[in-house]
Amino acid sequence: MLPKPRADLKPNTFDFERLPLVKPTGFREYDARWLFPEEINLMGLNAIGLGMAEVFERRGVPKRIVVGHDFRWYSGSVKQALMTGLLAGGFEVHDIGLAMSPMAYFAQFELNVEGVAMVTASHNDNGWTGIKMGLNRPLTFGPEEMSELKEIVLSGRSKPRDGGRYIFVSDLAERYVKSLTTRPKYKRHIKVVAACGNGTAGAFAPKILEALGLEVVPLDCELDHSFPNYNPNPEDMKMLHAMAVAVTKHKADVGLGFDGDGDRCGVVDNEGHEIFADTVGVMLARDLSALYPNATFVADVKSTGLFMTDPVLAANGAKALYWKTGHSYMKRYTHEQKALVGFEKSGHYFFQPPLGRGYDDGLVAALAVCDMLERAPGKTVADLKRALPKTWQSPTMSPHCDDEKKYGIVDQIVAGYEAEAKAGATICGQKIRDLVTVNGVRVTLADGTWGLVRASSNKPELVVVVESPVSEANRNAIFRDIETRLAKFPDVGAFNQKL
Repeated sequence: MLPKPRADLKPNTFDFERLPLVKPTGFREYDARWLFPEEINLMGLNAIGLGMAEVFERRGVPKRIVVGHDFRWYSGSVKQALMTGLLAGGFEVHDIGLAMSPMAYFAQFELNVEGVAMVTASHNDNGWTGIKMGLNRPLTFGPEEMSELKEIVLSGRSKPRDGGRYIFVSDLAERYVKSLTTRPKYKRHIKVVAACGNGTAGAFAPKILEALGLEVVPLDCELDHSFPNYNPNPEDMKMLHAMAVAVTKHKADVGLGFDGDGDRCGVVDNEGHEIFADTVGVMLARDLSALYPNATFVADVKSTGLFMTDPVLAANGAKALYWKTGHSYMKRYTHEQKALVGFEKSGHYFFQPPLGRGYDDGLVAALAVCDMLERAPGKTVADLKRALPKTWQSPTMSPHCDDEKKYGIVDQIVAGYEAEAKAGATICGQKIRDLVTVNGVRVTLADGTWGLVRASSNKPELVVVVESPVSEANRNAIFRDIETRLAKFPDVGAFNQKL
């Protein structure tokens, strides 16, 4: 039996080298994220593996699991420690080695394995580690499973079990590449900038795109876990700007950017303009709803209102549902609603059969963008974007707020808006038309201008997004309203971007 994990151990001490360290706040709503080794040590990761065995045991799920790791200098060590706990808990562990997250999800189907534990901090800064977990493909842990794991690990209630077995799957990468490239090549000449931010996708994305007949201009595809240019995050303006420069320089048809673990895709058009991922989602929904009339789509609460109001989607009989932000929430809800695709503003896209297997894969999303171009002869990505009704939208803004305080602050913001809506008050000179509170609060005013405040699920931050279908001035007005409310809380940091 491992000793009960503690949260107060410090590196370079006697106890740190002999006891498990697991900070409770690392158990997020659907992912696990810690600073390594300040918030979790290698013995703490042993405890996580043992805890996962207890979760599977309680739920009657066979203890078979796929494990992979992303390209960071410490991820291999983190995975080895996690696997020690998994094996001690009686798991049959299928190690796929260095991988993107969608490769691990693919392996669940390819190897007929129930579970997944992908070691990745995704786009977080170096120093962070994490685990994306699941026990029912194509879904990943939600709050219920994560809370259960947290209780088991922190209470020290897990115990070793017999039956552990290690299998190294040496050819999973080749099988994944084959699964995406066994299809007709593109007939239209399409030049793409493939940007990987020196993250894991650099080892796979260019070869997959080239195999399908695309002309590929690699951008920061050399693996370098110091991330010398920018964090591999296609929602970050620094990465998008680098893509825009490359697209313009090489006269490319589109820029495709992949995050640190390859499950997200960002897009820059042929004129070098960044397109937020929810807007790309509307473009894809237009394309796909023409092929699949009366399709249902899901968008997260950070996403543009065009999913509800676009006339082309309406003409195609498309139905749109808004749901909680977060890859696990969106994956599950898209699956439950039997939607064709789920779109998240961060760039996670969830393509259901017959387009995909329901999990988020940045390469599947990238190919969907290229398919859209193939089906629009004579049109550019910029043309397709300009065909959408105009809106004035902000990037995702993320002021710092400690994990221990962010949810309480958001609850107060929600309560304030709810009270004003009930009282019939005006905001920015308008009545409140609608409040969506499934994930923080999305307040929509009479003219369709809306603003969102929620707590980040995987970082010590709040999330703020605003949009207006009417004017830049109205977009800025709702932002100022939110900014003023948050300024009353000294625990909320400065905005990383300003309008």
